[in-house]
Amino acid sequence: MLEGSGFHQIESTHYLIQAPVCFVLQPGQMHYWQFTSIPKGYVILFSNDEFDALHEKNVCLLYKQLAFHTHINISKETLPIALLEELYKVYSEPNHFSQLIIHGLLQSLFATLLITTQNHDLQAQSMSLPFEQFSKLIQQHIHTHHKVYQYAALLNMTPQNLNAICLKHGKTNATNHINNHLLLEAKRYILHTEKNHC
Repeated sequence: MLEGSGFHQIESTHYLIQAPVCFVLQPGQMHYWQFTSIPKGYVILFSNDEFDALHEKNVCLLYKQLAFHTHINISKETLPIALLEELYKVYSEPNHFSQLIIHGLLQSLFATLLITTQNHDLQAQSMSLPFEQFSKLIQQHIHTHHKVYQYAALLNMTPQNLNAICLKHGKTNATNHINNHLLLEAKRYILHTEKNHC
């Protein structure tokens, strides 16, 4: 997002929007925006099979690394506006080589955003990584794992450490994160059931 202010709710986490900023969402994540000023920016959507894992190893690796960073603060000096504008231009004016060019530009964009994350406070980054991993594990195991100790074991840490990380980076304890995801899954199930009965 280049301009705008407000809030962005991603699953159970509430983010304050301070543009410029980048949000990286995973397939199936529920989210909504609440703007307090007119937004301006870019949205890049692609499916899981967009990249060829065999022939595009580098871009796939960069995206996997980027996926650990849900919320990326960007300074005006490091804003990759040229890459974003070129992506939009190539997408808007397709030709025989458009996909190759877009994939190359996306690789550059992913790398640029990762450099931005590495320029942030290293200690904060190292502590936020387990929280991002915890969030991903909840999405993967929410149907079978409902206890903090189960996720702590998957992360090779104690439940107390996991709670401390959640309180610091998610503003609530691990149990609440799990319960919020259970609630979201229940809502998804109800919506899916209602659609199938329409």
